[in-house]
Amino acid sequence: MTTTLGFNPKAARVLDAAFDEEVSLRRAQGRQVRALAEFAAIGGSRRSVTEEVALCFSVSRNQAALLLETSCALVARLPNTLAALEKGDIDLYKASKVTQLTREVSDEVAALVDAWMAGRLAGRDPSAIRGSVDYAVQKFDPDGYRDRAETKRALRHIALKHEDETMSTLSGFLPSEVASSIYASISRAAQARRAQDTSRTLDQHRADIFAERLLAEDGRGKPRAHIHVYVDFLTLAGVREDPAVLAGYGPIPDWLVREIASDPGSTWSRLITDPATGQILEASAGTYRSPASLARLIRARDRECTHPGCHRPAEFSEIDHITGWARNGTTDHHNCHGSCKTHNLLKEEPGWSAEPTGNGGMTITTPSGHTY
Repeated sequence: MTTTLGFNPKAARVLDAAFDEEVSLRRAQGRQVRALAEFAAIGGSRRSVTEEVALCFSVSRNQAALLLETSCALVARLPNTLAALEKGDIDLYKASKVTQLTREVSDEVAALVDAWMAGRLAGRDPSAIRGSVDYAVQKFDPDGYRDRAETKRALRHIALKHEDETMSTLSGFLPSEVASSIYASISRAAQARRAQDTSRTLDQHRADIFAERLLAEDGRGKPRAHIHVYVDFLTLAGVREDPAVLAGYGPIPDWLVREIASDPGSTWSRLITDPATGQILEASAGTYRSPASLARLIRARDRECTHPGCHRPAEFSEIDHITGWARNGTTDHHNCHGSCKTHNLLKEEPGWSAEPTGNGGMTITTPSGHTY
């Protein structure tokens, strides 16, 4: 028997044990996929099913929708990919690479792709799987691929995702040649700046040029934008160091909110709170009982959509009743709340109900009888 130089048998056993657990997790995901697909079939409308899974799993509506979509596609259209998941050859994330790229093809094309991928899944990383699926879709459906490409190019958009420690990711869904040209142009400008200013990295120069080009609408001067920041007076004055809240993002440090507040372009709104509870009693000018003032109060109080797991800022949400007019709901701060359009419409779905608990709070009951 020969021993490889540096071989560590204990490390090998530990790694093998970790991979055995990985295989167990993959097989469990296969069982979960079948359960979710069955729930989707019997749980009601797509909207209702999605929202109920989001609440039960404590994930966003988009995450729940993706999980349900992946589960239903695997069970209904991709038996070979599902078999690989249940065997433990791939995990759900890798399986989703197959479902995502076949979501818009016909059942016949999906079956061809699924069969072609059957021997091309095990032992491969997600990017390699995605590349193979993309190749197969183009191979089996060239005309459909071209049509879908034209449609997708019309869906170009930008997206904002908030990250940790005062940072966010701004991304653009653009035609590949446009995105590549933008990146190349920014990179050239960043390299030129880097030659003159080595105090910042090339990535920092790229990011700064990206921000400058987007925000300076007239090409000159410092750009300004309107945002909502919630901060107590003592922190604003520098006496405390408590975090403030940036609407749609979450807590930000005291030094950053004072930096924002000191900008000459900042504007202010007066918010009066109950000293005992901290609840907002009045927002800006006007009397409390007028609808406009009530809306200001509710948006300032709720900060974001009140549906669990939804973080759309209240300034972009609708103000509506928890108990509706048809059920003698009152128009006051106890029975009114901020809700995004999607979750405002959810109460119209069969089996969904909400009861106010005071000051904009509520208890939600889902069609399956769960409460949140």
